[in-house]
Amino acid sequence: MDQFKMPYFYNYPPYFTLQPVKDTRDKQVQLWKELILKYCKNYKIFIINLDEEFPLFVNSSIERKLSHEARELFLGALVTEGKAEWLDKGHRKCLILWRTITDWANLILHFVKENGFEDGVMTLDEIRTGDETRGTDIAGIDRTVLIKALRVLEQRGKAAMFKGTSADDEGVKFSA
Repeated sequence: MDQFKMPYFYNYPPYFTLQPVKDTRDKQVQLWKELILKYCKNYKIFIINLDEEFPLFVNSSIERKLSHEARELFLGALVTEGKAEWLDKGHRKCLILWRTITDWANLILHFVKENGFEDGVMTLDEIRTGDETRGTDIAGIDRTVLIKALRVLEQRGKAAMFKGTSADDEGVKFSA
């Protein structure tokens, strides 16, 4: 994976402090939203936990880090746009959707068709970490995102999810 290149503003200390002027803050929020999505996509990060240090929110070279309030504001702006979802009521964990759920569903369906898995059965773990998906965009997909995408495919009549005797046995049958 290529080294991720930080944008110009990342080394500008004021962007690590919430700006009081509305126009400046709006620009700041927009820049951070774009950076969060690009960073998470580059490193295949699906969940940001606000109770844990997150490398993107700290710039040691300028000795700055985002406050909890700023992190929650920027992630909340992504939630408002449908590009993230809070996973808890306390807004501590945020699911980052650098692809929409529909896009993930389409990607999975394309993978299934390209690899001849129509009318086949796969466990959720095989989709996430199996040899078949290694090296593809769906390798390492977050379980929550995968289930949401498979539900979209179920609604289209392209998949049927089923539960086995344990969480390891959860699977999906794809249809042509």
